[in-house]
Amino acid sequence: MEACETAIPDVKILKPRVFSDERGFFMETYNRRVLSQLLDTDVEFVQDNHSASVRNVLRGLHYQIHQPQGKLVRVISGEVFDVAVDMRKSSAYFGHSVSTILSADNHEQMWIPPGFAHGFLVLSERAEFLYKTTDFYAPEYERTLLWNDPDLGIDWPLTSAPILSDKDQQGRPFTEAEAYP
Repeated sequence: MEACETAIPDVKILKPRVFSDERGFFMETYNRRVLSQLLDTDVEFVQDNHSASVRNVLRGLHYQIHQPQGKLVRVISGEVFDVAVDMRKSSAYFGHSVSTILSADNHEQMWIPPGFAHGFLVLSERAEFLYKTTDFYAPEYERTLLWNDPDLGIDWPLTSAPILSDKDQQGRPFTEAEAYP
């Protein structure tokens, strides 16, 4: 596996080695020892999540103000535009975002450390999204940033209005959102 730098050094794009032939492919998607070496820190996952969504579903931007979750995310079917926003006041990148295309075809993953809001937009007809988290889901601590807040400047590749949950429609602007120290 190879770790590629992003505009925010703590967020990494991970490219696994994929072995393909006429039968299909094989790849290692997670190895604790390798990931710890690539990230220069030991990461322990406690929960796996799996979602399926249709085209133009936008989920996010979510984070937990307590029990912050680091996430290792990937797509096993379809394609998404994936986004991480730095919510750490102590970071030089506070309020900045990183985005990438994750797909079943490119096999890439994104490591999003604790302290970031996360969201994605489905670009294909349907997408299945997997993520491992470093802490448990705690709905009482979940917060949502307004996905289209102009202060964030995220260039979502929308071709029509996104499909949003009630919670995501009511996200808070960045300037009013709770942040990490």
